[in-house]
Amino acid sequence: MPICPPFRLAPYFRTRVWGFHDLSPWYQYKTDGEPIGEVWLTGEMCNVSTGPLAGLSLTDATRQHSADILGSALAGQEFPLLIKILFPKEKLSVQVHPDDVLAQKYGEPRGKTECWYALDAQPGAEVALGIRSGVTPEQVRRSIYDATLENMLEMMPVHKGDMLFVDAGTVHAMGPGVVILETQQTSDLTYRMYDYGRPRELHLEKSFEAMQFSTRAGKIASQIASDHSVLIDQHYFHIEKWKITTGKIPSALTAPFDHVQILFISEGDVVISGDSFESFSVARLQVVVVPVHSPYWNMETNGPAEIIRIWPPAV
Repeated sequence: MPICPPFRLAPYFRTRVWGFHDLSPWYQYKTDGEPIGEVWLTGEMCNVSTGPLAGLSLTDATRQHSADILGSALAGQEFPLLIKILFPKEKLSVQVHPDDVLAQKYGEPRGKTECWYALDAQPGAEVALGIRSGVTPEQVRRSIYDATLENMLEMMPVHKGDMLFVDAGTVHAMGPGVVILETQQTSDLTYRMYDYGRPRELHLEKSFEAMQFSTRAGKIASQIASDHSVLIDQHYFHIEKWKITTGKIPSALTAPFDHVQILFISEGDVVISGDSFESFSVARLQVVVVPVHSPYWNMETNGPAEIIRIWPPAV
């Protein structure tokens, strides 16, 4: 019998030099210490906060109940997706992530392909995705040392609701004015190329090895389905947006599914219930994990809600 009903995860707040000391109105979280730049929603430090697995870290829960949570195709692996919210108050470093092949060359299990969904964007907000056409490797190298690397990058305006794909090998950068829901391979591999004078380590030779001058990075147009929209469908992740306007949850959203699901509540709040487990609430900006082998479950909401459903193909 399955023993893993859906469960809520507690977020983990990570310090970053480019973050905020006060995350309101998104989170009621303030700090007098190092600023908070990321809120990890499915990271190894996130703890299960409901049900029979409560108190376990996501890592331990996945290790102990791998087949139930991930299904047979992914059994024995790490939880496949790292999901987090980024709150940049200042510019992040200009960076690049390796693909699986390069990461494994240096003893890491996998690379880092990711996507960004703009939960919010201020007027004039933009990100850098890729190197401008015609720029040469030698120009990139020189621009790092003369602090002009940003001039080599392809800048892209960002608006609320945009989905951007950032495949491994894409030189990229992000600045203030956005709040980003990031979905990525479970990896924290980052090669910094330029850091605006901050005293952090750069990884220039690995960056030059990882960067690609032609990638698939860019904005992804959503595809409309019968009762939801598909924001992105890529090799490592599939992401959908379900807008609930009447309080009635579409049956397709709670039907049995052969992939582990992560439900991120971007607007409103919901209640998860079932015949064999105690019901629990999931507030805005929280996530619930629905294991592959979950007992029957249902979702209710008292009003409008927006749910981002994320799942990994069995790669």
